[in-house]
Amino acid sequence: MAYRGDVLVWGHGPREFEMFLEPTCPYSAKAFGKIDALLAAVGEDKVTLRIRLHSQPWHMFSPVLIRAILAAAAVGGKEAAKAVMAAIYARIPEFEFERHATGPNRDATPNDLIRRIEGYTGLKLMDAFDDVELDRGTRWETRYARQNGIHVSPSFMIDGIFQSDMSSGDDVGKWVEKLA
Repeated sequence: MAYRGDVLVWGHGPREFEMFLEPTCPYSAKAFGKIDALLAAVGEDKVTLRIRLHSQPWHMFSPVLIRAILAAAAVGGKEAAKAVMAAIYARIPEFEFERHATGPNRDATPNDLIRRIEGYTGLKLMDAFDDVELDRGTRWETRYARQNGIHVSPSFMIDGIFQSDMSSGDDVGKWVEKLA
């Protein structure tokens, strides 16, 4: 898989909207849940929406899940990756530690997490997860976020400029205004 940093892209318009999301962050889940409504409201011919996978160290399984999302993209494209993200966001407690440190997931292994994702999505990810080329994707995403001053999720950029006044708590209408 030749990773170019543009795996998770929807729309093809001139405005560039980038969402930096972490797979088990509940605030990222809120932002993720607004993607389809945003694209419908703005129009796919007016905006290019890119999901940037943003690992955070206090979310202990973050790197494993990001790699699983990239593996899904390698297996079935961006819609498969989106399905994996949706499955994780719908069941965050199954992929995160309680209070970032405790709970039953302390006994979970990366293989356990991959099997859970496979069970929820019907995708076969084990072989793709093993692909060493996925390292390029995780490294690229990390470097790109750091180069743009992104430290937490969710974060947003419009046309390459960080949007400090955007939040996952905003309604879609506010996002549409920013993109107009």
